[in-house]
Amino acid sequence: MAHILQVVEVDEPAEQRKPGAVAPAASAALSACEAVFLPGDPAREGRVAFWRADGGEMPDCGVEPEQLTVVRPHGNGIRRRSVSAVLLPVAQAVPVLTRARAMVQSGNASVSAALWGAGALIALQLAARGRLLPGLSPTGFDAWRLGPLDGDDVRRIRDLAAAMPPEARAVPLPGSSPVALPAAEPLLRAFVDAVADGLPRSPAARHLMAGPAFAARMPVPIPEQREWAAEVAAGMDAGVRVSLRLEGDSDAWDGGDFGDSGGAGPKFRAVVQLHSLADPTLVADAAELWAGAAAVPEQFGARTRIDALLALRRGAKAWPPLSRLLSAAAPDVLQLADDELLDLLGEAAERLAAAGIQVHLPKGLAKELTANGLLEPPRRKKTQSDLETFLSSGQLLEFRWQLALGGQPLTEEEMDRLVEAHRPVVRLRDQWVVIDQALVRKVRKQHAHELTAIDALGAALTGEVEIDGTPVPVTAGGTLEQLRARIAEPEEGQDAASATTGQPAMLAATLRDYQLRGLIWLDRMTSLGLGCCLADDMGLGKTITLISLHLRHHERSAHGPTLVVCPTSLLGNWEREVQRFAPGIPVRRFHGAGRTLDDLTPNAFVLTTYGTLRRDARLLADTAVPWGLLVADEAQHVKNPYSDTARALRTVPAAGRIALTGTPVENNLSELWALLDWTTPGLLGTLAAFRDRYARAVEADGDQESANRLARLVRPFLMRRRKSDPGIAPELPPKTETDQPVSLTKEQASLYEALVRESLAAIGEADGMARRGLVMKLLTGLKQVCNHPAQYLKEKNTKLAGRSGKLELLDELLDAIVAEDGSVLVFTQYVEMGRLLEQHLAARGIAAQFLHGGTPVKQREEMVDRFQRGERQVFLLSLKAAGTGLNLTRAGHVIHFDRWWNPAVEDQATDRAYRIGQTQPVQVHRLIAEGTVEDRIAQMLTQKKGLADAVLSHGEAALTELSDVELAELVTMRHNTTPWSADRQRTTRGSHK
Repeated sequence: MAHILQVVEVDEPAEQRKPGAVAPAASAALSACEAVFLPGDPAREGRVAFWRADGGEMPDCGVEPEQLTVVRPHGNGIRRRSVSAVLLPVAQAVPVLTRARAMVQSGNASVSAALWGAGALIALQLAARGRLLPGLSPTGFDAWRLGPLDGDDVRRIRDLAAAMPPEARAVPLPGSSPVALPAAEPLLRAFVDAVADGLPRSPAARHLMAGPAFAARMPVPIPEQREWAAEVAAGMDAGVRVSLRLEGDSDAWDGGDFGDSGGAGPKFRAVVQLHSLADPTLVADAAELWAGAAAVPEQFGARTRIDALLALRRGAKAWPPLSRLLSAAAPDVLQLADDELLDLLGEAAERLAAAGIQVHLPKGLAKELTANGLLEPPRRKKTQSDLETFLSSGQLLEFRWQLALGGQPLTEEEMDRLVEAHRPVVRLRDQWVVIDQALVRKVRKQHAHELTAIDALGAALTGEVEIDGTPVPVTAGGTLEQLRARIAEPEEGQDAASATTGQPAMLAATLRDYQLRGLIWLDRMTSLGLGCCLADDMGLGKTITLISLHLRHHERSAHGPTLVVCPTSLLGNWEREVQRFAPGIPVRRFHGAGRTLDDLTPNAFVLTTYGTLRRDARLLADTAVPWGLLVADEAQHVKNPYSDTARALRTVPAAGRIALTGTPVENNLSELWALLDWTTPGLLGTLAAFRDRYARAVEADGDQESANRLARLVRPFLMRRRKSDPGIAPELPPKTETDQPVSLTKEQASLYEALVRESLAAIGEADGMARRGLVMKLLTGLKQVCNHPAQYLKEKNTKLAGRSGKLELLDELLDAIVAEDGSVLVFTQYVEMGRLLEQHLAARGIAAQFLHGGTPVKQREEMVDRFQRGERQVFLLSLKAAGTGLNLTRAGHVIHFDRWWNPAVEDQATDRAYRIGQTQPVQVHRLIAEGTVEDRIAQMLTQKKGLADAVLSHGEAALTELSDVELAELVTMRHNTTPWSADRQRTTRGSHK
């Protein structure tokens, strides 16, 4: 008898796992090894051997490896070979194998281990269906086996056996000469029986069995039961499956109508049917078997009555009314009450199916009665002006219920008759229909639910509305449907008139095709009284598109001035762009001392900052000339709806509101709500309702249906285009992005490890907000150590050279760039680090300039002009202050000295150089300290980029929720890191990535 090996815990406390369970790290390592099943007697004593086909060293999983003889290819033939293998009992191996099955597609598990994992899954599923039979092993021990098996079960096992790779049965048959391997299907059958043999054994089972046989894990010899076991085995080939066939009185399906209001009417019953598992074509009613009809008992086998009663007993646990059959002389027919019929047509059928009992419905029964809502404004002739005034009219739309059969609405008379029938199944339009009376009563109440125009538009876009806390499908009609169809896709359904008008005549430039499409979309939305968000990548021309919209509005009629609110650093850029592309249009800055709105003309551009907006919101809201457009540039500055800036922005009225941003979502979906609730108030409901309905479902649960519904709702109001999209910016030069690894100096490594050790100890004793604060402090400190010890230690005027791996690599990169007369942007998220870099470069004789949040507006503009003229080759920039809005196409290189937690923010910074107007290839260098949290974060950012592209990301705060073990895994320094490969470099050319 094979001995059982104990697996030692590897990476989690033993008290947190079941005895004998394989630790997660060991399980992952074993999943990558080849696996072969070694049968035992009894079956549960079998073992699974894990070994490496390349003959390499086995992973350390707490089990002493043994020598195993396997068959391996050799030249044109095969030969025996001794390998080191870890042998696990079947019960311990099953979790490892099922994990391998889940990981094989990603390439992290072997095919042989995945195959045995699939076999284990078959065994578990069959056991869950009750397909277990007692028997004896070849040497007389108690053993469970799987059975009876139907045709589908047998096919599954045979198909899996046919796919078995040689490595999964590589242990040769004892004494075979020439070398022979075990047959695949018998080996697989032995394995699934071995899995099943260990499942029913527990202390409770031992008590129920009145003895250790078939309950205890240790083998129990019972050779005296061999004859009985043979009878049971014979029953495996003569098993039956039970089903229920719904029937009614003769008038139930072929005649009659709704029945009277007192509830009398057709009677229904469930007829018990028997299906042979050995021959799926053999079907008979239970009444025939119990009546002894000719040939029926012989066809099904001697145990058929017992098997049928056992199946009904299992079914009664899922649906109690079946228990009435167990006390009947013949369990053949169950008469159904109305509530039982309705239950059997719904959830009970699912529960019975899970217990192995199918419910067969008559062909004459239809289940197509559906309820949805109808939203339609008051009926009158629709005009173009109706669409444009629909949202501003203030009219309320009434929601009303509507029942339909096969997609066709019921008449009022038919709905009345349904209510009066009081039956779960009624005759309607020549077919029987299952009726939910509670739904019918709800519909007949016809509560008048009134929705505002914007709520109704949101319902029309998503296809549902929430009534009394329940989502209800809706259809739109009239003006509402016209409006929905017109805006459903931002770049589709363009008005023919708008499309042929082209760009405004006063525009001193030629719009690209995608910019013209953006203009038409903005014009359509604002003309309808709808706000929107233009979320093009930085550098694609949001500014010129907005200027074109201003000109388009004033070509048609006096529309009112445009107010642009932007970061201070962008005032000069906006002023230059308006003067360049719209000469003759008045433009003024409402900023600084002496600012005024006197003599404001309807066609003017007014530029202000978010800081000025907070101070002068009342003055901006009470202008003599109402604003035609209110534009929030770099609108992520108002992503917090409770900030003073966001509150002030909401107080300024305008005919149209537009948000411009390259990152509509930086950290979570609530930021998207803040933007769109400002541009189109009420569209997404309250923030609390939005979080409950969308944000939590999408961010926490990954609910794809909620994500799709949210996408349908926001798509018309948000146009998102990237440089990589086909046809957007094919003229852009190549962009090469490279992760540059650097090693920590001894000083950095010492500081890093001390900080990790001390912080993890403190974090382990804290909880709640205090713990989150300590985690954030740790992460910030580690990133500063990776930058330079002087930044972490807050040293001033100290020696910098030779203390930081990043600084050494930066010097190498700058020397090469400056020698080639190139220009470079160096981004850091820390102002302190920027000052240290400025000090270091000055000491080396490199003329650099540093732009940060404290740089005055005039000086910022001078620094940008100086760099663009080539008077400075190195431009140091604070990521937060200079990561958006600036046009720095002089740079052919971008260096990210430290990493931001959101790849979209880094991309925005890179786009200061990689934007329309760039003519030289752009090299992007990201400096990453090897083996540190930066290295781990770099991998996470690669994965997170997909979330950012889907307008979803979670930001740095998500890391505060890691467990202590996960946090330690993230921040602990690794001295033996995986070599960096070529896949850490990506080249982008034009619209292709």
